[in-house]
Amino acid sequence: MLDFAIFAVTFVIILVGAVLYLYPSSRRVSGIPGLNPTDEKDGNLQDIVSKGSLHEFLVSLHQEFGSVASFWFGGRPVVSLGSVDQLRQHINPNHSTDSFETMLKSLLGYQSGMGGGATETVIRKKVYESAINSTLKNNFPLVLKQVEELVGKWKSFPEAQHTPLCAHMLGLAMKTVTQLALGERYGDDGEVISFRKNHDAIWSEIGKGYLDGSLEKSSSRKGHYEKALSEMESMLLSVARERKAQRKQMVFVDALLQSSLTERQILEDCMVFTLAGCVITANLCIWALRFLSSSEELQDKLYQELEEVLGSDPVSFDKIPQLKFCQHVLNETVRTAKLTPVAARLQEVEGKVDQHVIPKETLVIYALGVVLQDSETWSTPYRFDPDRFEEESVRKTFCLLGFSGNQTCPELRFAYTVATVLLSTLVRQMKLKQLKGQVVEVRSELVSTPKDETWVTVSSRTS
Repeated sequence: MLDFAIFAVTFVIILVGAVLYLYPSSRRVSGIPGLNPTDEKDGNLQDIVSKGSLHEFLVSLHQEFGSVASFWFGGRPVVSLGSVDQLRQHINPNHSTDSFETMLKSLLGYQSGMGGGATETVIRKKVYESAINSTLKNNFPLVLKQVEELVGKWKSFPEAQHTPLCAHMLGLAMKTVTQLALGERYGDDGEVISFRKNHDAIWSEIGKGYLDGSLEKSSSRKGHYEKALSEMESMLLSVARERKAQRKQMVFVDALLQSSLTERQILEDCMVFTLAGCVITANLCIWALRFLSSSEELQDKLYQELEEVLGSDPVSFDKIPQLKFCQHVLNETVRTAKLTPVAARLQEVEGKVDQHVIPKETLVIYALGVVLQDSETWSTPYRFDPDRFEEESVRKTFCLLGFSGNQTCPELRFAYTVATVLLSTLVRQMKLKQLKGQVVEVRSELVSTPKDETWVTVSSRTS
């Protein structure tokens, strides 16, 4: 299992708490149907805990109250949207910022660029996205090298050996993200191990105090978290200053250094990219291989596309857009796994969805996990079927939800590239097979992860 030591209550709940803490909202829900608070202090927190995750709570909420529903977090109202039509109405005027990045920064206590005006926010977003895009293009051979090393390792395994997907995909993500974000220093395994130690400590604790105050009550935990955060920030600043002096222009931090961002803003953006990039990349790869391992037919179909487009050549950055079925496989992976089941935006001005008025500064939840498996939106929603994306209407719906097109989370766009390189390299050389009887349960957190390690066996495609 990915050893993030994730919270007992979904990490997304903590994000909700953080945003509400930073942006107090109206106590008025404007007549939107939903739950009354079960506790004056905690609102519906216990209801969420009882369901096991925010996603499962939202599934129940929308089943009872419809596609626009409300609940309470503490003494503040939250509005949840659970259908494509309602999301379409709300997303269009509210897409100037990336909800994932904004909430993660708020949890870390990073405020620069937040609330500094729409123009500054848009410029900073463009710098961040451009830095990721240029980094991928300039360092594509390094991504290919990391993947080829992993596939070479798998080829050396006996065919009956059980291969742990979570452990290997996390390793691939950590090595790839650190080197593309921070440079060749992270070609050293010792540096990656040190990064991972602090990454895990930060990821397992950020925002928890917003939920139950437990971090403040444990001096040892608080000390461990603060030490990890301080060490990570010091490391990022050290890398930025070192590369600025050397005038290098190859990786993510270099691109930020070429902009007008302050040193503090560069630190923050490096922290967000390295934290989120590792988690999203690892889990997209885990779920893609997990689903493909259940079907030899799908693997063969992907193999045929790879042979037709690439021949005997390795995948290149320019050829990726031609791999249509591979894109469909990754899209369907995101949908079936509910890779990011919840997103949120702060209602910057008073808005309206259907007949419902949403007051200014209300937190609006996008119940993406509900929408991604809605039978009215998707045929056979629980079936892994990449061919559904042959239909233009399906692709448009997927784009509307923010999983493709211009509004795609930049960390997810990065993950798609790494996953495409992985699939195009692995599937042409090997076959995957699931272990009989293995049931993989999903932990629907901020990013959906398997609750336990996921195992497959691999064999040579020529055998």
